[in-house]
Amino acid sequence: MGRAVTADILEPYAEALMALAQDQNLVDRFGEEIADLLKLLEESSDLRYFFASPVYSTQRKKDLVRQAFEGKVHPLMFNFLLLLADRQRIAFLDGIGQHYQALLRSLKKIVLAEVIAAVELSPEQQESVKTKVKAMTGAEAVELSIVLDPEIIGGVIIKVGSQVLDASVRGQLRRIGVSLGRATA
Repeated sequence: MGRAVTADILEPYAEALMALAQDQNLVDRFGEEIADLLKLLEESSDLRYFFASPVYSTQRKKDLVRQAFEGKVHPLMFNFLLLLADRQRIAFLDGIGQHYQALLRSLKKIVLAEVIAAVELSPEQQESVKTKVKAMTGAEAVELSIVLDPEIIGGVIIKVGSQVLDASVRGQLRRIGVSLGRATA
């Protein structure tokens, strides 16, 4: 499925959920519930497969939504999940949730920084990265999405939109290699 088709599905549902959240003063609550749902989808390949599989009927998907989420999420969120199942859009819950989170960050002037680190970052190091990103972007707040990659050797790579700050050891070695190559040319 192409990017445009996917966006045509994801954006209207996420925007409708945001409009409902704003109307009912549930923006933060829905944000927390969406984060929990995304985590659940990330941790359960069986659930992702079940929602995406055409083998399972709409009714079975609605039954699973009832069993898994009734009374565990806000009633309006529960109805939204049932609507997605009923309209055969529950397979897009991950993308809809991510788009809702992007809308929430935009509303609250929060930027998302993707951080690639060789090792887990301490709370102090995370705060340092947030401070650096605030200085780079002028954002009021920063959320971090941290991915571990030992191949960068040490340091971090920070991506905010199209901006990339490569403070990794691998990046420093690459820059040294390029400057040495120029020096010998």
